[in-house]
Amino acid sequence: MRIGAIEAGGTKFVCGIGIEDGTILERVSFPTERPEATLANVVNYFEDKGVDAIGIGSFGPIDIDPASPTYGYVTTTPKPGWGNYPFLPELKKAFDVPFGWDTDVNAAALGEATWGAAAGLDSCLYYTIGTGVGVGVYAEGKLVHGLVHPEGGHVLTRRHPEDAYEGFCPYHGDCLEGMAAGPALEGRWKARGSELGVDHPAWGIEAFYIGQAVANAVLLMSPKRVILGGGVMHQLQLFPLIRAEVRKNLNGYVNAKAVLDDIDAYIVPPGLGDNAGLSGSLALGLRALGAK
Repeated sequence: MRIGAIEAGGTKFVCGIGIEDGTILERVSFPTERPEATLANVVNYFEDKGVDAIGIGSFGPIDIDPASPTYGYVTTTPKPGWGNYPFLPELKKAFDVPFGWDTDVNAAALGEATWGAAAGLDSCLYYTIGTGVGVGVYAEGKLVHGLVHPEGGHVLTRRHPEDAYEGFCPYHGDCLEGMAAGPALEGRWKARGSELGVDHPAWGIEAFYIGQAVANAVLLMSPKRVILGGGVMHQLQLFPLIRAEVRKNLNGYVNAKAVLDDIDAYIVPPGLGDNAGLSGSLALGLRALGAK
């Protein structure tokens, strides 16, 4: 079987073809423009591929309730042209195949649980920390949806005592995304994260915010692994700092060996690297085909 996969990001779309074992046979990427132009590129890519199903992991917020009249829509995004856009219904007009549909971070969590750093486990959290912050939740073998879908990038945080930055989130100001996403680094330090040295004070402040969020998620969701991906987490010096913040925040309360003794193997980078989102979209397509 040939499964189509779409990692639909706010900055770029990545499309690919994969098979049942998770192997990505080919891929292409293009910038995220207004929806009509972007989906035209998607259709042009897949129209001669003969795919049996397509999985989509999309930037959001999105409507993932199959009973909703706006199922498959991008909802309240500020991205020009995409607000309340019928993303999935438009693609269904072009391809008569089963579709898997979920958030980009839920897709990445599924990919990591299927073939990556959480393979063999029945729960994990996947954070992407880049242009924004998103959280995918995989619990007891299922992706978590609920009222809408997890929006852990907008949890509230305590402010670092030496941080005067106001935060850039247009909804909440100094939520996790507002304080720790890539634009917050640039707004606070007037430089991109990749331009800051490994010993720059930026990373201690960054770890302070991410460590709070992860500790709260451990207490709330009790995941068996926490995976931190996205462009900001390419700064690998963050991992030991975040682990230290998590242990400090939990303060021995979570009596689990993974946290107390093996935290280096508990809070980890994506096993699939930058392919987590595309591989997860492939897994969504496989699930949709199995449910046909």
